[in-house]
Amino acid sequence: MRKIQVHNDIELEKIEIELLLEGIYRYYGFDFRSYSFHFIQRRIWHRIRAEKLKSISGLQEMIFHNPAMMKRLFADFSINVTEMFRDPSFFLSFRTKVIPQLRDCSYIRIWHAGCSIGKEVYSMAILLHEEGIYDKTIIYATDMNSSLLEQAKEGIFPLDQMQKYTKNYLAAGGTRAFSEYYTVKQNQVVFHSFLKENIVFAQHNLATDHSFNEFHIIICRNVMIYFNKSLQNHVHQLFYESLSLSGFLGLGNREGIRYLSYGDNYEEFDSGEKLYRKIK
Repeated sequence: MRKIQVHNDIELEKIEIELLLEGIYRYYGFDFRSYSFHFIQRRIWHRIRAEKLKSISGLQEMIFHNPAMMKRLFADFSINVTEMFRDPSFFLSFRTKVIPQLRDCSYIRIWHAGCSIGKEVYSMAILLHEEGIYDKTIIYATDMNSSLLEQAKEGIFPLDQMQKYTKNYLAAGGTRAFSEYYTVKQNQVVFHSFLKENIVFAQHNLATDHSFNEFHIIICRNVMIYFNKSLQNHVHQLFYESLSLSGFLGLGNREGIRYLSYGDNYEEFDSGEKLYRKIK
């Protein structure tokens, strides 16, 4: 009897989560139905505990009658794990291997998908500036969360993080003093405005929105680990359709394309850093 009860509880929880996600999609238009079940499960229970509720059904009732609750759950579902020059070896590989392939381009379009609060976008702008090609580049930085995008537009980050980010910058091949790129104001730093001149921040949902341009480079790092296989394939189709021939795709260190439907259309440009090149 105990095993039957546990099984029923698990099935009931799954049904409740599916109903909640379906309702959110129908009422608010946010589609989390193809996200990793375990990721969504953890974030839902985090919100239930934070609100001192007792069940998923109780959360669902609040979600549909209190838009502020939906805003908080939306923030829970948003992926906000980022830092300046995150995984410095990725940026070093990009600097030393990809940049030489771009120098002869008359213009360069880069899409940073799932940019969060923009730390890796500003990192890329700094790298391109140091390599002398930022002036002919447009970076499209997108995220589904408009609140994160507003933070990204500001380019303001905590001062106490700069020591770590300076180490990342130097390990990524930085050629100057990192402090040259920002001004300190109390306990925050404000990155210089010239870094934002060629960045377009825009809301875009990888699960539901379409391609909006053709790009030489698409970077989407450690976002799709939160998606199920079906949504991963959907996003890779979107990237494939958006990437020019011989264009570069940069993924996170826990991601890859080998077993996905578009994997054969790329070659491994730097397998260790999950940099791929579109070949067909």
